[in-house]
Amino acid sequence: MRPRIETARDSLPMLLRRNPGVRATQLASLAQVSPATMVRILKEMRASVVRIGSTSTTRYFLRRPLRGILGAIAVYAIDTRGQASQVGELQLTEPDGTLLDVAAMGWAVAQEFANGVWAHGLPYPLQDMKPQGFLGRQFAAAQAGQLGISTNPMAWNDDEVLHVLTHYGIDTPGNLILGDTALQRWLQTKAATPALLNDRTIDAGYAELASQASAGGAAGSSAAGEFPKFTAVRELAGCQTEHVIVKYTAADTSDTVQRWSDLLVCEHLALQALRTVGNIPSAQSRILQSEGRTFLEVERFDRHGQYGRSPLCTLETIEASLLPATSRDWGDAAIMMHMQGWLSAEAIHSIQVIWVFGRLIGNSDMHRGNLSFVPTLPVQVAPVYDMLPMMFAPLRGGEIPSVNFAPELPMPTRQQAWAQASVAAQAFWQAASIDPRISQPFRAMCADNLETLSRLMDLQRAL
Repeated sequence: MRPRIETARDSLPMLLRRNPGVRATQLASLAQVSPATMVRILKEMRASVVRIGSTSTTRYFLRRPLRGILGAIAVYAIDTRGQASQVGELQLTEPDGTLLDVAAMGWAVAQEFANGVWAHGLPYPLQDMKPQGFLGRQFAAAQAGQLGISTNPMAWNDDEVLHVLTHYGIDTPGNLILGDTALQRWLQTKAATPALLNDRTIDAGYAELASQASAGGAAGSSAAGEFPKFTAVRELAGCQTEHVIVKYTAADTSDTVQRWSDLLVCEHLALQALRTVGNIPSAQSRILQSEGRTFLEVERFDRHGQYGRSPLCTLETIEASLLPATSRDWGDAAIMMHMQGWLSAEAIHSIQVIWVFGRLIGNSDMHRGNLSFVPTLPVQVAPVYDMLPMMFAPLRGGEIPSVNFAPELPMPTRQQAWAQASVAAQAFWQAASIDPRISQPFRAMCADNLETLSRLMDLQRAL
């Protein structure tokens, strides 16, 4: 008869696969050996076993290979000075989990995560790094054959996402880089010190980058969003960083393209109004028009100088990963984050102002990916971005919609936020109604919207 210890050793992978996160005493019972014998077997198989916790809380997982490679994946963070340091190890576990000590990285964690360790799916600090949106699709189309993945990034499973990030994830949102190969690629780009675009070369440079982005995307970038865009580095006096995300229009004179051009100028004006009138931090931006295109250049607030970075995480990821329920809107989500102990009351008010401002300028696309946070404790609201009157955007077929701007009076709990946001929104509509970079028909519409909002503000003051 085969010795029981040999049977237990052979059955251990199956037991761990079926019972991820089990304790040694439970494993011993399942394998019908003593706890001391099971501890000895676990030590013998430590190359294929992941252990977390200590003493009586120690739990065990079976290590899972990534494309045949067995072992932990280093997680690196780039600081604001451009220096890389390892902040964690990503362990892949059977059957489909991962382990990452998120709390040790300084990121917010939900109370139910034992020891601050993420123990299922893709860890939330990595989720916003996935290639997505316009650039994600372009990247996938260009690299799918080489990486052995689908051309549709929405179809990738977690292991395929990790495979992409460990090879090409060098310019993703935030400050994390996953794996030694990707870090080495980033160090190579840092050592190359490419020439920056300047006032003399930026028009031709942006035109060329727009053509390249439309044709094939930019390897390594996963800036989210559906609007055509590219990333670039340029010189500009007084800027926080040389790194920018640039949205652009097509180079024709159709009504559809003109409306998108108007909206890009409006996005620039909206960010200005929030920052200067609403006293809410927003991304720095500017408009450039050349080669028949309109470009909206937005500084990346997760970048510092040419090489520095800071962490970033969207509300979409935080809500899906950490919050106990689905929020009604950004303000509701902020209250839930406050109840977790992550956000201050002042931050809740700021988010409510941002939300109300969006409603008062006709932003019909305030999804959870359009609000971000610096997720290290204490959590901070990131500067506003992607804020524009999307209710006036062309329809999918290119048709210009006929819509009625009808803002609403505030709920009683948000009157202070409404008062602050309405003044900023009034300043936005005023600026848009006279900006010569906006077409005359849309300027007239902005003037009408200004009158509508001003009447509503008068009514609110009279109540």
